[in-house]
Amino acid sequence: MVARVIEELGPWAWWVLGLVLLAAEILVPGVFLVWIGMAAILTGALALIFWNADVFGWHVQLPLFAILSIASVLVGRRLLARFDHASDAPMLNQRGRSLIGRTAILEEPIAEGRGRIRLGDTTWPVSGPDLPTGARVRVTSADGQWLRVEEAPVA
Repeated sequence: MVARVIEELGPWAWWVLGLVLLAAEILVPGVFLVWIGMAAILTGALALIFWNADVFGWHVQLPLFAILSIASVLVGRRLLARFDHASDAPMLNQRGRSLIGRTAILEEPIAEGRGRIRLGDTTWPVSGPDLPTGARVRVTSADGQWLRVEEAPVA
């Protein structure tokens, strides 16, 4: 079936496949199909150049497409890794982790390991050693919405 499609449509079958894959890249998250789409377009370009050559039939085009797909994905990953810069806001969607190291005053006492602090305009549930209301604590870690605290040394 693949051989028949390639023979009937000629090199344009690869161009259509490439364009479909490039369009599918918009719908599918990640940058993966773009490299395979480019390999299909390159296979189509080579098929267009060598279409009259008897040795460039479907039995050569399919392995060529597979090799070009693998090569383009590897090259694409290397190119993207080169431009992958660290974020200027690494804690943007990790608000709890961004609070690690901050100090606060207990708004509710820590009793049986649970209490509350206020940081900015938000109160946070905390866990840690039992401490009275008004004690100064330092955030040591975050687990979901819970902050782990310890008594902060008096400055």
